[in-house]
Amino acid sequence: MVFSAMTPDEVWMEEALRQAQRALEAGEVPVGAIVVCHGQIAGRGFNRNLLDNDPSAHAEMVALRQAARALGNHRLRECEMYATLEPCPMCAGALVHARLRRLVYGADDPKAGAVHSVLPVLNYPALNHSMQVERGVLAGRCGELLQAFFRGRRAEQKG
Repeated sequence: MVFSAMTPDEVWMEEALRQAQRALEAGEVPVGAIVVCHGQIAGRGFNRNLLDNDPSAHAEMVALRQAARALGNHRLRECEMYATLEPCPMCAGALVHARLRRLVYGADDPKAGAVHSVLPVLNYPALNHSMQVERGVLAGRCGELLQAFFRGRRAEQKG
């Protein structure tokens, strides 16, 4: 019998997936994010656009706001974000402004990703901050949650 230990990134991504599940249960696009600082979760977020009637209430934005309040600083230099989906341009810009140390994300977003897929907002050479990026952590699970959600939406529209 083979046991595979989870990496620390996978452990934190599991928490981001729990946040994505909360979004799903609320009828939102299932994206979750957490901010970790010195080994502790400083902020949690899941998509809340519909719940809050707020176009900026993406999981990453919610987690950043919560972390900034908890830490008493809008600069999150010692923090890492774990997000189930590649951040969009708005969220990538906020990560730059927050000066995060590192971003870890699961699934690529071929339609709106602003790290690797569509627009290189994060770590764009002319911007005043860059961060480490790790992509593809638990990508299969992160992507499947989103794909299942959108399959369900399309089935509802047909029916």
